[in-house]
Amino acid sequence: MSLKFPIYMDYQATTPMDPRVLEAMTPYFTDTFGNAASRNHSYGWEAEKAVDKAREQIANVINADPREIIFTSGATESDNMALKGVAEMYKSKGNHIVTSSIEHKAIIDSAKRLETWGFDVTYIDPPDDGITSLKMIENAIREDTILVSIMHANNEIGVINPIEEIGKFCHEKGILFHTDATQGFGKVPIDVNEMGIDLLSATAHKVYGPKGIGMLYVRRRKPRVRLSAIIDGGGHERGMRSGTLNVSGIVGFGKAAELCSEEMESETIRLTNLRDKFRATIFESLEEVYVNGHETNRLPGNLNISYPYVEGESLIMGLSDVAVSSGSACTSASLEPSYVLKSMGKGDELAHSSIRYGFGRFSTEEEIDYVAEKTASIVKRLREMSPLYEMVKEGVDLSKVEWQSH
Repeated sequence: MSLKFPIYMDYQATTPMDPRVLEAMTPYFTDTFGNAASRNHSYGWEAEKAVDKAREQIANVINADPREIIFTSGATESDNMALKGVAEMYKSKGNHIVTSSIEHKAIIDSAKRLETWGFDVTYIDPPDDGITSLKMIENAIREDTILVSIMHANNEIGVINPIEEIGKFCHEKGILFHTDATQGFGKVPIDVNEMGIDLLSATAHKVYGPKGIGMLYVRRRKPRVRLSAIIDGGGHERGMRSGTLNVSGIVGFGKAAELCSEEMESETIRLTNLRDKFRATIFESLEEVYVNGHETNRLPGNLNISYPYVEGESLIMGLSDVAVSSGSACTSASLEPSYVLKSMGKGDELAHSSIRYGFGRFSTEEEIDYVAEKTASIVKRLREMSPLYEMVKEGVDLSKVEWQSH
């Protein structure tokens, strides 16, 4: 099989749509085009039936009741809905929210907005392995804490948090628990009941479905979670999120979720093997390279590596025939070092030299070999041009060098 360029290795940013998903969606653009809220004729009934089926397919991935799935425009809206909806609904109980400093911007920016509304937010800085531990949550909560929001898996470094421990603890304390599961949904097992999750965000385009359709799981019982709507107009989706449902997108999300459930086990093995092979090639070829985040407690399709003495942007330019990222897709317009790595205590040198490699359903071993070998070759060439790397090779401790400024 010959390589097809450019090689796509940015699966945490988005995924190509699976042809089987497109096939399932197609009739809902043309033949079955009804509004799912139209209860007076067969076009509306067919649309509603398709939406109900998709709710079931998506709920099955996380062991939820289909009635607990609320459709949104994507995980960003779901995150906003969870934080702002809980804050508004439960403000009489307290005004304190706990999250982490390495959450997706949809959580961090929503939390910042809540601070302007008078809420108090604690941002936990995880240690250098990137994992937010139960102990950190225990230390952060207060009498007036109404919500804890900790992501299931990090979009930049791929580490998986101890969601079950945190969820059970929050339930014991009577605090609602939200997790942004955008990266982990459909890729690793999630059970909202076993894990004590009250609200969960996910989106279709990270699991080989269409863009522009997401969901928020909202627990119905033990406890029954209530949200203030942030979009009004018609009372759709149990009154939590008004607006005409994107039927074709929902059908695509449902099919994508079903495929993920069916193929999760085999895909986990395949992607873990590809990831570990890639890592081994890099470590055999280069000195001084570092995996960011916990070595093993991570998504099978994610690897984030720092190459000291090399600018990440220069490395990406060298990899012009490969699609990779130096951070989150939502912050890639900025040349600032990754806020995730900085919050974990990484210095500018490591944060600026990091590359996120994402492997997915359509990644091949041939692509992995090519990108690993090309990455190693470019890093060697860039380091040869680096006076800092030359000093390190000569045994100079850069931390003790007194640099002159003019």
